[in-house]
Amino acid sequence: MQPTKKTLVLGATPNPNRYAYIATEMLRDFGHTVIPFGIKKGQIGAVEILNEWPTDAEVDTVTLYINTRIQEGFYEQIVALKPRRIIFNPGTENSVLQNLATSQKIETIDACTLVLLQTNQY
Repeated sequence: MQPTKKTLVLGATPNPNRYAYIATEMLRDFGHTVIPFGIKKGQIGAVEILNEWPTDAEVDTVTLYINTRIQEGFYEQIVALKPRRIIFNPGTENSVLQNLATSQKIETIDACTLVLLQTNQY
């Protein structure tokens, strides 16, 4: 079994029809520790969605489910977490954040978290 990768899901929502919700559940199903962060209060399964940025979390991966415009408000916080990588899910691609992350030695991937998990590439 692979080691767990603590993952911050940026754009988490209590709406079970959204990909951020599905990804949070799937990450947990695959044994990863998940920190769902979003503006909406609620839960995803048994996990509470955080509405305040986790400043002291050691995060391996940030997976994005927010558009480029909303991402702008999170550039500093994302980089300050010093994740190993950032996953830009379809529709979240952002060359500005990718360049900023790369300059800080943070890996960036244009991919779908759900596909990465299902194909054992996560």
